[in-house]
Amino acid sequence: MAHHFQARITWPRAAGATTATAEYSRDYRLTLDGKPELFGSGPTAFKGDAAGLNPEELLVASLAACHMLTYLSLCAHKGVTVVGYTDHGEGKLERVGPGKMKFVEVTLKPKVRVAAGSDAKLAEELHHKAHEGCFVANSVNFPVSVAASVAVG
Repeated sequence: MAHHFQARITWPRAAGATTATAEYSRDYRLTLDGKPELFGSGPTAFKGDAAGLNPEELLVASLAACHMLTYLSLCAHKGVTVVGYTDHGEGKLERVGPGKMKFVEVTLKPKVRVAAGSDAKLAEELHHKAHEGCFVANSVNFPVSVAASVAVG
């Protein structure tokens, strides 16, 4: 069974046309059906507006969110009560050839708190299963690693 997802990007051309590299706007509007419009821009390293969501951050965030949602589902099915979850994902973008850059790795660092009485060892093991089942991580062509920690209480 296939699932389909859509996103609309609109370039407002706020700062002029693409007549000069330094002058055109890197800003965009991201619209997803039934959700608030989001402001995006390129990273500041590429002349974007720091206030905007950039595609590179969104990719790392997508990987982190997919891992978390997969992990929480596994915990719920296995009887592990998660009472807290935070993650600090980091992606590395590098030049890999003339005029070509790509992500070469992303590391997720989830910190999980489980309720007293939950199986902490199982909670740790489920991160591996979550990584294997994450749709987004399975779709990228660079390594995604997970350095998780689990605490009880």
